[in-house]
Amino acid sequence: MFKLFLVLHIITGIICLITGLLAGFSKKRRGKHSFYGEIYHGSYFLVFITAVVMSILHWNESAYLFYIAIFSYSLALLGYIAAKKRWKNWLGSHIGGMLGSYIGIVTATLVVNAKSIPLINNLPILLVWFLPTIIGTPIIIKVGRKYNR
Repeated sequence: MFKLFLVLHIITGIICLITGLLAGFSKKRRGKHSFYGEIYHGSYFLVFITAVVMSILHWNESAYLFYIAIFSYSLALLGYIAAKKRWKNWLGSHIGGMLGSYIGIVTATLVVNAKSIPLINNLPILLVWFLPTIIGTPIIIKVGRKYNR
């Protein structure tokens, strides 16, 4: 059963990584951006569910996955709901939530696979944990300023 969840987790994680980039680099309007965003959110939900199940099944080895999944998906959900509801100043929540969730999935991917990734495998593991946030936070700020004029 664990292997089935793992395969689904990997497939949906790859979909998230790809569609997150496609949504991020497409024009910000209905069409490609929202299409890729819907796929991103749907696949992120499956990544979240599979991560929670796998972490519970192997709690001693994977408890950290549970907490990353909750935090990261809560950001994706915030960004998704902000775009759907469009409350006052919703755009900042959308940008921060979606980009923050992307940082989360990149972090999880790097941490789990760090030993197999050239150059990353030479970095201290604590740096691997924080590198996506160090790189991604200025991007969130820059994009937020661009669209919140």
